[in-house]
Amino acid sequence: MKIIVDANIAFSGILNTNGKIGNLLINSQKQFHFIAPDFLRTEIRKHYPKLIKISGLSKAQIIESEFRIYKQIDFISEEQIKIAHWVEAEKLVADIDPKDVQYIAYSKQFRCKIWSGDKALIRGLEKKGFNSFISTNELYKILENAI
Repeated sequence: MKIIVDANIAFSGILNTNGKIGNLLINSQKQFHFIAPDFLRTEIRKHYPKLIKISGLSKAQIIESEFRIYKQIDFISEEQIKIAHWVEAEKLVADIDPKDVQYIAYSKQFRCKIWSGDKALIRGLEKKGFNSFISTNELYKILENAI
């Protein structure tokens, strides 16, 4: 099952590779194929100071956690997404959060769900009929049923 990982999920996984999200990202490759826009790496890098402050880890430890998480994600360049998907995604997120346009365009392109913890984005898009999201708990249920 292909799943798009958004920045807040990657952020959580990097903060705690032994937590629920980190565990899913690192140990469920047989059940899930995680993908993300190249943009995600840039987004995470901008938040190194916040990651260091919240976690109490050194920059080197954050980079190591980031490496462990990123090993499990296939990063796909934005150029591979059809223009029509970008246009549709921009319309959907314009009044919610334009910074999340990539995730919606990728979801349209690859016909898969987005793993996100962004409740405002999820609620806003569900009101517009876009409900291609999956939660951490739903992923755990799928994983448990596969075992």
